[in-house]
Amino acid sequence: MSYRLPWPLLALVALIRLPFDYARRQLTYLLLSIIATGPVPRHIAFEMDGNRRYARSLGKEGKQGHGDGFRTLLRVLELCLRLRIHCVTVYAFAIDNFNRPKEEVDALMEMAETRLVEIAEKGHLLDRYGVRLNVLGKRSLLPPKVQVAIEKAEYMTRHNNAAILNVCAPYSSKHEITSAVESAVREALENGDMDGSAITEGTIEAQLSTSLVGSPPLDVFVRTSGVKRLSSFLTWQCNENTQIHMVDTYWPDFGLRDFIPVLLQYQCKVWREQGASRSM
Repeated sequence: MSYRLPWPLLALVALIRLPFDYARRQLTYLLLSIIATGPVPRHIAFEMDGNRRYARSLGKEGKQGHGDGFRTLLRVLELCLRLRIHCVTVYAFAIDNFNRPKEEVDALMEMAETRLVEIAEKGHLLDRYGVRLNVLGKRSLLPPKVQVAIEKAEYMTRHNNAAILNVCAPYSSKHEITSAVESAVREALENGDMDGSAITEGTIEAQLSTSLVGSPPLDVFVRTSGVKRLSSFLTWQCNENTQIHMVDTYWPDFGLRDFIPVLLQYQCKVWREQGASRSM
């Protein structure tokens, strides 16, 4: 039989924990401010993988893992904003995810409908840090209520210009690249280029969904859960200058202890490149 502490003792434990929680939070902010004195990525992407496996490891339902994953997104996003990282892109829902069980997809759509507007509201995370929200992907596949919520959240943050949050849902690089090529061809034809000579890598890249919303080049790509593949996420944007990390931690457990090595490795890379350029 489980034993529960009486509420006065629970209240006392909570009061004792308060100073420790405050101290830990202040130490975290101090550490971030120190890291921020060095070079930090302008654009970082997270492939938030492992929510369902995390939930199963704890005997929970898969949809509870997605809820835990959303709370981790808020924590990690705030870390990025405190580091003054200008653009964060997250893989929230793949087009192929519609093949998952209907109950799980419905739960994800319901969460998207409520949480997107919630984080954009006055006084919430995006408003406090001046973040503009963009939802990238094939929106026509989403339920109408979710599309309305996306439009509302984007409208609420339209004037924010301190940072960018790109939420990719429902998304795949195949669809993004195909759409970019179609747009580049259409633009060339409209300008009288009938042989396609004006279509270049640059004109296609300019039509990518991340480019259209003003995202800088991708500096760092992080995938959690130990899976070592891109899975059709930002395939074009990952280039020879992108630092790619495959982290073993499930996304809901991802935190500062996983993030700091990524940041320090990025800083070492930048300092190494700066040193090499000065010695030339």
